[in-house]
Amino acid sequence: MTQHKENERLQVIESVVQAVNMTVKIKQDDSGMNMNYVGFDAKRLVEARNELMLPTSLEVYVKTMTLHELGHAVDREALQASLPRTMEIFTMKKQHTLKEIYRQEHLLAMLIEEHEMNRQFEQTAWTNAWMLNRTHHLVPEKDFHYIKQYSLATYQKLYDQDLQAYHHLLNQQMVPLV
Repeated sequence: MTQHKENERLQVIESVVQAVNMTVKIKQDDSGMNMNYVGFDAKRLVEARNELMLPTSLEVYVKTMTLHELGHAVDREALQASLPRTMEIFTMKKQHTLKEIYRQEHLLAMLIEEHEMNRQFEQTAWTNAWMLNRTHHLVPEKDFHYIKQYSLATYQKLYDQDLQAYHHLLNQQMVPLV
């Protein structure tokens, strides 16, 4: 992606932040960790928009996802309060292979807990984003809800897969009564 295109994405993001009167740091970042700033990955924004089934302009997609990230910023205290547990789960994931995690009930339960926390934070961020959009009218509501549902569905799908694996593991451990 050219520097020019990345600058265009940044300008759209900055315009949203300015429109909602929030003061947050914005920076290019593909790490997925952004507790103290609104991070964006210009390349991933294009890829994610292209994954949508219904056509949505890149500008509308970027604005919607910026509102979503600002929704996380509004919920920053809750995110920070969850940090100790999040770090425990992160450490567990680094110390065990996926095979180990999916074979040990207590480890898989931690993964399910992480999914539940993520789903709650995502839902809260989308609720906050909706309120910002309702106040400032930056994105058409039908586009906003479509992108929101698509985004939440990705978290739900991962949660459902791991929950199914967890129930399968529990069923394997059950000893039939004779």
